Amino acid sequence: MITTRFVGGAPNWLDVGAPDLDGAVDFYGGLFGWRFRPAGPEAGRYGFFQLDGRTVAAGMPTDPEQGPPSWTVYFHSPDAEATAKAVEQAHGTVLTPPMDVPGQGHMAVLADRAGVPFGIWQPGRLSGLDVFEVPGALCWLELYSPDIAAAAGFFNAALGWETTSLAFPGGVYTCVAPAGVGDEGLFGGLVPLTDDPAEADSPPYWLPYFEVVDTDAAVARAQELGGTLRAGPTDVPDVGRMAKLADPYGARFAVLKSLPQAGG
Repeated sequence: MITTRFVGGAPNWLDVGAPDLDGAVDFYGGLFGWRFRPAGPEAGRYGFFQLDGRTVAAGMPTDPEQGPPSWTVYFHSPDAEATAKAVEQAHGTVLTPPMDVPGQGHMAVLADRAGVPFGIWQPGRLSGLDVFEVPGALCWLELYSPDIAAAAGFFNAALGWETTSLAFPGGVYTCVAPAGVGDEGLFGGLVPLTDDPAEADSPPYWLPYFEVVDTDAAVARAQELGGTLRAGPTDVPDVGRMAKLADPYGARFAVLKSLPQAGG
């Protein structure tokens, strides 16, 4: 599960880039109830999406030179410089070298062997997001990749991830977790692009899942707000009901109404 007990390699931040930040604020505010708080004049137009005063994500304006609108996931690093070097040694790419965010921490934007961007965050005063796994917050991550073995090997070398294979009718799902935390630390999965017709001709990418109270209602609301349904809604045994969406600018994400956990 994703928690704020951040350890090396665990997700600890998330932001969306959009060509129209005001439009993205309206969309996600209408869908999840998020409110946008600017980070301050020194941060450009970067700011924080919040629920009840707790940060659940961030957002910023982007232009075409920065790539298509998308969500970027960041992972905890105790040493951003060392992690960037490990990424290069694992045949990844440093897109934005480690840099200081004054008073807050250090960050870098990297890419795996398949060219999929992701970030790392070395906390200073800012540890990371304030909450996960409640309605409107991040609850799961998936990496859609052309080569699952290569992706697993890369992230094991770069971030220390461990994988667990879960069998299901028709295949195997590869879960990932930070090193040494076991199944309690599972936060996402690695998915072959070829497994899902909805991903035909798609480049590899990260897909964040947000918890919702009602998947079908969330899909309807997203469409009312100008979003696009990409797949679903679908019931996933022992997991919940999910749907894949895109915001009005094309940034992809998913919503999930999780089933209660055993003993919960």
